[in-house]
Amino acid sequence: MTDDRVREARRVVGNYVEPYLGMPLSEAKAVTSVRSEGGSTVVAVDLGFPAGRYGPELAAGLEAALAADPGVGPVRVNVGWRVAAQAVQGGLKPLPGISNVIAVASGKGGVGKSTTAANLALALALEGARVGLLDADIYGPSQPRMMGLQGERPVTRDGRRLEPLEAHGVKVMSIGFLIEEEQPMVWRGPMVTQALTQLLGDTNWGELDYLIVDMPPGTGDIQLTLSQRVPVSGAVIVTTPQDIALLDARKGLRMFQKVAVPVLGVIENMSTHVCSRCGHEEPVFGTGGGARMAAQYGVALLGQLPLDIRIREETDAGHPTVAVDPDGPVGRAYVEAARRTAARLSVTGVAAAPRITVEDT
Repeated sequence: MTDDRVREARRVVGNYVEPYLGMPLSEAKAVTSVRSEGGSTVVAVDLGFPAGRYGPELAAGLEAALAADPGVGPVRVNVGWRVAAQAVQGGLKPLPGISNVIAVASGKGGVGKSTTAANLALALALEGARVGLLDADIYGPSQPRMMGLQGERPVTRDGRRLEPLEAHGVKVMSIGFLIEEEQPMVWRGPMVTQALTQLLGDTNWGELDYLIVDMPPGTGDIQLTLSQRVPVSGAVIVTTPQDIALLDARKGLRMFQKVAVPVLGVIENMSTHVCSRCGHEEPVFGTGGGARMAAQYGVALLGQLPLDIRIREETDAGHPTVAVDPDGPVGRAYVEAARRTAARLSVTGVAAAPRITVEDT
C-alpha cells in the first residue's frame, strides 16, 4: 500500500504543470524525491529559479492536487530552489562569479525597457536571488536615477576594480555614476563598446545568480557588438502593443537569434492605460501585439504591464514599483514576469525536449 501511494504521488506531482515553467514538473526535472516517512508521503521539488516567496505558494498548490487524489493519503511537500549557470553563446567564456547574464533589450527607445529591467532585477532579488544590474545605455544612462543612486560615486578598494553601488538589495553599475547627470556622451561606437566592457569586467560584482543588462535601444553596430562580446544566457525583448514598436522589437529579437542567444520571451509594456481617477483601463496602443509577436517567433509572452502613472512617479523618485509595492497589482505583474523569465532560463536546455507524461504502471 505504501509503495502504491508513493507511485501515485509521483505521478500526480510529475504531471503537475508548473505555471511559470509552462511544463510538467517531471519534464523540467524538478521532482527530486517522493518517499514514505512516518505514515505520510513526502515530496521534494527543486526549482531552477528563485522561489523564496513563491515556494510556499507552489507547495500549497501541490498539496491541494495530491489531497484531491484518494490514492495518495497524507502528504507533505517541500519546495526548494537553486539557480544553475546556463550556457552562453558559442566562443565566449562565462563571467567569473556570475551564473547568468540576462539582456533586456528593445528595438527602439521609449518603450519602458529600463524601467522593466530595473523591476525585473528587483523582483528576482525579492525572491532571494543575488542580482546585479548593469546600465549598458552609455548615451542615456537612467538606472542611477531609477534606483535612487543619482549623485553617488563608486569606490575602488584595490585600485583596479570598482565596487558596485547597491539599492534595494541589487548591485548596480552605470556610466552615470562616473559623469555628471546632464553630461552628454559624445562618443563613437568603439569607445562605447570599450566603456561597457570595462564596466562589465572591471566591476567587483562578487557572486551573482543573475546580472541584468539594460541594453541600449536599437539594433545597430553597438548593440550587435555587445551581443557578440558579452556572454549572455538569455534575452528579453520589451515592446509595446503598437505596430511601429513591434516592427523594431522583431529586429531586436532576430539580432539575438543571429548571434545564438536564446530569446526567453517578450514583455509587452503599456498594454493598457489605467486611469488614476476612476481605474478605467483602455488599450491606447492597441491589443495583442506582444502575444502575436511571441507566437510568430515561438517564444513566451513573459508579461503584460500596464501604463500606470504610479510606475513613472515611483521610478522618478528612485523607488521602483517592485521595491515600493511588490504585492500590488502593478508590482505583481513585474514579479510574475520575472518569475517567468527566470523559469524559462532554467529550462533552456530542456524546453525543446519531447513532453513526457508520468503514468502509473
